[in-house]
Amino acid sequence: MTGSELRDDGDTYEGDDEERKVLLGALSSFYQYSRVAHWNTTHLRRQSFYALPRAHWELLAKPPFSYLDTLDTVDNAIDKNAEISHAILLAGLHSFGVPMPERDQIADKQSDWTTSASPNDLEKARSTLRQLFRDWSEEGRQEREACYEPIFKALRKEALVKVDQKLQVLVPGAGLGRLVFDLCCAGFDSEGNEISYHQLLASAYILNSCSKARMHTLYPWIHSFSNHQDRASHLRSVQIPDINPAQVLGEIQGGGEMSMSASDFLLLYDSEEQKNRFDAVAAVFFLDTAPNVIRYLEVIRNCLKPGGVLVNTGPLLWHFENNAPGNHGKEPPIGFETMGIADPGSFELTDDEMIALVQKMGFEIESRESGKSASYIQDTNSMLQNTYKISSWTARKK
Repeated sequence: MTGSELRDDGDTYEGDDEERKVLLGALSSFYQYSRVAHWNTTHLRRQSFYALPRAHWELLAKPPFSYLDTLDTVDNAIDKNAEISHAILLAGLHSFGVPMPERDQIADKQSDWTTSASPNDLEKARSTLRQLFRDWSEEGRQEREACYEPIFKALRKEALVKVDQKLQVLVPGAGLGRLVFDLCCAGFDSEGNEISYHQLLASAYILNSCSKARMHTLYPWIHSFSNHQDRASHLRSVQIPDINPAQVLGEIQGGGEMSMSASDFLLLYDSEEQKNRFDAVAAVFFLDTAPNVIRYLEVIRNCLKPGGVLVNTGPLLWHFENNAPGNHGKEPPIGFETMGIADPGSFELTDDEMIALVQKMGFEIESRESGKSASYIQDTNSMLQNTYKISSWTARKK
């Protein structure tokens, strides 16, 4: 993907075959969410339950366990999540001009995109719904603030120096768009970039099509039955979105402009057209998604204005550790061209080494803080708590 725009005009989507395949896979995963979630979460558990010795399942079917009632309640929760998934699907179909197939088309496998989702697509749809908890619920505010506070602190400091203009801020790996939205509300011109169509479809629905605050009920924890202290925690719901984005933007005085691009970060922002465009790049839980973080830093350096700042916060959970993309260190084939994030090769650095690399790449470190606790889509009632000690720093392009 090299710069496709999310549109809301009902026109037929035009893109290359591979990109269309990726889009349809994402749409299909939201279409199939309900069926797949019911099958994997409750149907298979019912089969396992009735495979128990009769005396055992009869014991568990009664209070205080009432295991079958729990499965019925989970089914109802899946149905509520499916309402969100269906809303995302319908908004995406309209945005890209993809028609919902008729029954006779569904019987024709060649014209049926509804079953095109891969297992990875289906997992991404489920995780995208869970991420709505972090980005667009009141209960996710604590997670957001832990990560966003260093970003806003650095950008407000930068804005004091450039009082005669609105800062142009790029948010790579923008996910569901909350940071892009919050920056816009704070008076910055913000542009988000995201490569995942699952994320883009969900963010477009929340930002452009969701008509009121607390419109949907989301059950973020129902897909896993592990590490719950009590059943109430397992079945806890949240309301999303916590605000009506359109209403909030309409009420703000002095807000910035906001946009989103659907593209490979490395391919889009390494171009001459993007050179020296932005006053700041806000990287939140992003740099460790790089197989080769040098390429990320090269592209960030390209699109930052001279004297612009890279503001980073996050852990170093290297996403491609033990799973390098591309040719896995082998010589590229004849005719190989730059593939963006799919370039071959990868490596992993420590936090100290990252700072040294940033300096080697033509940046000056102006501030650095480490050890602050932050979580990522964490159930605070869970018996398992995963907490990062994040690194936050600001580096200025020389």
